[in-house]
Amino acid sequence: MSDLIDPHRDGSSEYPDEPEGIGDPPGVPTVAPLRIILVEDDPGDAFLVRELLELAGGGYDLAWCRNLTDGLAELDLGADCVLVDLGLPDASGLETVRAVVAHPTAAAVVVLTGFMDRAVGADAVYLGAQDYLIKGRVDHETLARSIRYAIARRQSQESSRQMGEALLLRAESARMERGLVARPIIGNPHFHWAVRYEAGGRRALLGGDFFDAIELEDGTVRVTVGDICGHGADEAALGVALRVAWRALVLSGADPERTLHGVERVLRSERESDETFATMCDLEFDPTARFLRMRLAGHPSPLVVGHDDVLEIPPDRRGPLLGVFDDPTWPPTEIDLGQDWTLVVYTDGVVEGHDSDGTERFDTVRLARAAAVAGPTSSLRRLADALVDAAEAANGEPLADDVAVVILSNRAAHAP
Repeated sequence: MSDLIDPHRDGSSEYPDEPEGIGDPPGVPTVAPLRIILVEDDPGDAFLVRELLELAGGGYDLAWCRNLTDGLAELDLGADCVLVDLGLPDASGLETVRAVVAHPTAAAVVVLTGFMDRAVGADAVYLGAQDYLIKGRVDHETLARSIRYAIARRQSQESSRQMGEALLLRAESARMERGLVARPIIGNPHFHWAVRYEAGGRRALLGGDFFDAIELEDGTVRVTVGDICGHGADEAALGVALRVAWRALVLSGADPERTLHGVERVLRSERESDETFATMCDLEFDPTARFLRMRLAGHPSPLVVGHDDVLEIPPDRRGPLLGVFDDPTWPPTEIDLGQDWTLVVYTDGVVEGHDSDGTERFDTVRLARAAAVAGPTSSLRRLADALVDAAEAANGEPLADDVAVVILSNRAAHAP
């Protein structure tokens, strides 16, 4: 007779501190039979395992395999738990544990070991098994409890692993998104700027809106703010492509008109659908930071924040959207900003929100009113925050569309 178990022993538990009759651990399925694979070459031990599971109240679907090869093949069909002996015809010792634990199934592993090999059982747990049982010291309660607790541990370990992978992926995505966000290159100490950028619904760091700013060697400052129609991962990727294209063209010496044509070519080549379009505001400041040349490709015109009022810059002519018309042109609007100015350049996501009851849109007029309330002496960062916060407060929740607000100023008092 095998020395694995004795169904007629006194029922003493391997867990003496646990009260008799304690229930199964929460979260372990009890309705459907638990599928158990026994990998054991001794027919007597296999018979006793089946008897003990019956004494434990049933609820088990037991498959018996005489060697590791057959056990792994059976495991391909799925299982809740594997009971594996350490002395098999085709494997022995920890080699057996490694093979079972390495199998891609999520089954729990309980090792069966002899009395003199309890240290090997502890090593098996170190290698990934959930528990081990010593032959000759197991009754039906101990066996059933070990199986169910092993399954619970395995489920907990798998949940922790998946959570860790999800957190790692999220952190990697966040680092990538931060790396893709523009870093304006402006060295003029009299030229100040601040940005408030929000992906739609705050679901990510990067959306389809984009912005960039570069100071050229002659002191000219080029700025762009753009918006891809729609919001999501595809739009975010396209927005990055357009921003990078804009920066490359500007650094190569392309004038604003050529830059817009180049960006549009990139849009047409990279977009997933012919219906995808973009808006864009291209600004060119002279080295004195007084004169501005503005081109709008279907984009909202910037606001000028004065000491007494906030006005929208009236464009001489608004150019067409990017990616819609053949042979487009974007005529410039020449503006004398004077010695003291602050501009609010924004994407339409900030003016597409509504009051919480949905009856009134947070339009350009209300945006200008929010800028006036913030006042001309606010820091640029506080001004950008005030505009987005006012739009969200009116909307009653985070704005659904992507939002970019870029504040530009030559006021020393407006340093961020």
